[in-house]
Amino acid sequence: MNKYIRITKEFKFETGHALYGYDGLCKNVHGHSYKLSVTLLGNPIEDKNHVKFGMVMDFSDLKVIVNETIVNPFDHATVLNINSPHKELADSMESQGHKIMRVSYQPTSEMMVLDFVVKIQNQLPKHLSLHHLLLRETDTSYAEWHASDQVV
Repeated sequence: MNKYIRITKEFKFETGHALYGYDGLCKNVHGHSYKLSVTLLGNPIEDKNHVKFGMVMDFSDLKVIVNETIVNPFDHATVLNINSPHKELADSMESQGHKIMRVSYQPTSEMMVLDFVVKIQNQLPKHLSLHHLLLRETDTSYAEWHASDQVV
């Protein structure tokens, strides 16, 4: 019998970005205190002899995956789209010792969450699925991705 359970772990990181071509203040380099919620779906391990008995996934194992793929690379970095003139800005900032995260998309919360989905899914054990991500940019603004919304 399937006993699907959702588990969620939250993460925080500080990241700067700029939106090339944007018609508002976010065209300037600025930063956010991001909060990322990662929710997985799976069955708790039923083998009583397994060290992770009763867990969908050990939260510390999920923490390792998300820290290695998202938090550590993005924390205190400036995210810039290298398919725009921001490539030159990235080169200049990096040459001055700044931590730069070069991406091939406009670094909005929406596009960042899509990037994070791929990065996390590639590291998850095959018996688990990513249920949803919520990336909070400010206290009142966030982007969400839900597996159930994806239509093939």
